[in-house]
Amino acid sequence: MDFPGISLSEADGQVFLFSQPTEGCPPVDGAALHALLVQAGYGDCLLHEDAVASAANDCNTRHDPFMVLLAERRDATIAIQISADDMSAELSLTPAQGGKAATVEDVMRALAEAGVMFGIDETAVRQACETSGGNRVPVAHGVLPEKGSDTVFEELIPQTVDRAPKLNEDGLIDYREHGSIPVVQSGAPLMRRTAPTAGVEGHTVRGHVLTPHPGRDEPFAAQLAGAQSAPGDPDLLQASVTGQPVRVKNGVMVEPILRVAEVNMTSGNIHYDGTVQVDGEVLQGMKVQASGDIVVKGMVDGGLLEAGGNIQVAGGVIGHARLRAVGSVNARFAEGAHIYAGTLIVLDDMALECELQALNQIIIGAASPQRGRLIGGLATAMMLVKVPVLGSDVGGVTKVLLGVNPELEAKSVALQQRIDQEKAAEENLNKLVKHLSTTGDPKGLLERVNASRQQAVQVWGKSLVEQEELAQQLALAHGAKVEVGVGVAGAADLSFGKLTSRLRREFSAGSFSVDSEGCVVFIDRSGYAVPVV
Repeated sequence: MDFPGISLSEADGQVFLFSQPTEGCPPVDGAALHALLVQAGYGDCLLHEDAVASAANDCNTRHDPFMVLLAERRDATIAIQISADDMSAELSLTPAQGGKAATVEDVMRALAEAGVMFGIDETAVRQACETSGGNRVPVAHGVLPEKGSDTVFEELIPQTVDRAPKLNEDGLIDYREHGSIPVVQSGAPLMRRTAPTAGVEGHTVRGHVLTPHPGRDEPFAAQLAGAQSAPGDPDLLQASVTGQPVRVKNGVMVEPILRVAEVNMTSGNIHYDGTVQVDGEVLQGMKVQASGDIVVKGMVDGGLLEAGGNIQVAGGVIGHARLRAVGSVNARFAEGAHIYAGTLIVLDDMALECELQALNQIIIGAASPQRGRLIGGLATAMMLVKVPVLGSDVGGVTKVLLGVNPELEAKSVALQQRIDQEKAAEENLNKLVKHLSTTGDPKGLLERVNASRQQAVQVWGKSLVEQEELAQQLALAHGAKVEVGVGVAGAADLSFGKLTSRLRREFSAGSFSVDSEGCVVFIDRSGYAVPVV
């Protein structure tokens, strides 16, 4: 297409139209000028649309020569945006319009000028250049520091007694029966300590180093009785005596074991700092007191057992025997006995006219469902009483008390008193700070009073956290229940805190608990709930 008197020229990347009015020149419109620009090789340039439309009109109406700028070459533009935290950088490319396209080298130079020195993704840069721009493209990423791993304590013996019970999400302790006492010989390796790591440094895209938090460094627990660090290897704990390994926080103790044939008038009472194993029976009126576990291979007939750990009795507990353990109590059966456990009581067979108290749960008849019964007496637990048959047609009233933990409740009361005292102390110090700030501080007490107040606030804060944790433990009692695997026979009184239901009819297998409205309900195996009146 040719228009006499109209020509295009370029100077410094700018494209001009020159018009020399000529007779016989056909009319010109914007589309014709667009076609003329494309034909001349300027189609990719930045067109000034308003100027093109105005020039077309002038070419048709003006009678004097004129020149006008219609287009210009534009190189690709590169913009780098760095995030506020310096952990990423994005590339924005504006495509070239008749000018020079952006190359990988151009982008790398722009990144360097913007201060991006680390984490550049060259593949992303290359792809952005090949697609000639568009949306923002992430082209550099910082690396967050990696926290170091904490100290690791690895047990090196297959069986270790752990007297620190752990609750599941339902507030129950997972019981594992231990039929015998594990024994290690002096010099046996007990635990390996792996030191914490320093962590891995991070980097921002600007190249600044981000220092990691090192792992928590914990040594072996101090004063681990019966254990010591191995010569030449402070990270290896080994037994210094022969005895029972007991897992504690950050270590393993080895308790010496006293083994006796029977506890009777001949042997006398047993008072031992460690674990006691009785191969026979504990007879009427005799005492066994141990700081560790007590294991009795026979029966306990009227004796007294007190353990700082667990109590295991292979036979029965009869004759008004009294057992008290900081941990768990396990026996075949119990009749007329008083048993207290800091965690749980497990009776393989039955309990008859006993007083049972466990701060977590009581399980009866798990090993002998056909004989498992709880008849008469009183069973108290915070979370669960589980038995095949509750009560008896020929026995008296069987009483069960759920949802109470005297130790936690006493601890809660004492903690509240301590919090009140700490709060009062902080308030008094706060008043003194205000007084000194207002009236003056001639003796220079303000700084020390302020420090004391800050310390009081910290102490108070820790107590409030402790109170919250304790409240969560007590709240678990709302989920307390009685589970019967076969049913209820005879009279039974179920108390959930202060709420009591007297059962005077038979129930099938199911569970008793308190619903959201505060009513005792019985839920059968099909899940059907019935209020217990």
